[in-house]
Amino acid sequence: MARVIAAPSSAGDKRRAFRAGLASGKIQRLPGAFSPLVAMAVQRAGFEGVYVSGAALSADLGLPDIGLTTLTEVAGRGQQIARVTGLPTLIDADTGFGEPMSAARTVTVLEDAGVAGAHFEDQVNPKRCGHLDGKAVVPVADMVQRIRAAVSARRDQDFVVCARTDARALEGLEAAIDRAKAYADAGADLVFTEALADEAEFEKFRAAVHVPLLANMTEFGKSELLSAQTLENLGYNVVIYPVTTLRLAMYAVEQGLRDIAETGTQQALLDRMQHRSELYDLLQYENYNTFDSGIFNFSLEESRL
Repeated sequence: MARVIAAPSSAGDKRRAFRAGLASGKIQRLPGAFSPLVAMAVQRAGFEGVYVSGAALSADLGLPDIGLTTLTEVAGRGQQIARVTGLPTLIDADTGFGEPMSAARTVTVLEDAGVAGAHFEDQVNPKRCGHLDGKAVVPVADMVQRIRAAVSARRDQDFVVCARTDARALEGLEAAIDRAKAYADAGADLVFTEALADEAEFEKFRAAVHVPLLANMTEFGKSELLSAQTLENLGYNVVIYPVTTLRLAMYAVEQGLRDIAETGTQQALLDRMQHRSELYDLLQYENYNTFDSGIFNFSLEESRL
């Protein structure tokens, strides 16, 4: 039956798909989705997964990315996004929202939300955006406890626990590599190294760390923007585009609002809008009509049988 209300794939199916993708040798491309509707567009465009960025979620709530969002807010948005797409969803769990026991609880809550995996970072709480200055990282031993707690708490062994290190900008590349190895030894399934400078650093990191790796291709940050094919050739398993869709959308919103403020009409903007019919098609509006007709299309006599 066509999708109605929610994607037909179970959370377990999507987690297994993510695991298979990590092992496939083909890079898994995960654009950020700041809403369920964007996640549906990501799936329709042919990507392998969806990413829920803490920075994008914070911005959508009108907040800076400095650790102000709560587990409840993050899990709620993750559940909304995971519900509508058959793709696996990877979500940003910041520092785990507290001490190691909080990281453990975070895993159970996010499992219940239906996402396929979450990443936990080694910043001091409250954290900062990974491409800004002013960050601080916890001692390696503290992050190892954080990861061990997260791994030990999962009930579905296919749920992916990803460890992110922000040490490159603070302690150097070699220290970031050493941290990644320690986190992998602690049980992390995937390692996310933040703010590497260029292709040579991505290559060196890949050569030194022998677990699946995630590359962050965020705009206007510290990393050179590399293509998915380049990253795949380097041996990376996942690439995320965390805030790209939000930046595209907000640029268009601000441009449009300025035009309306100046001219008093949106008439000149129509060719820059998603048409009503295109929105309905993305929402699979007709499937709801078909479903509704199927449920209520019965006679009183038939109902007595």
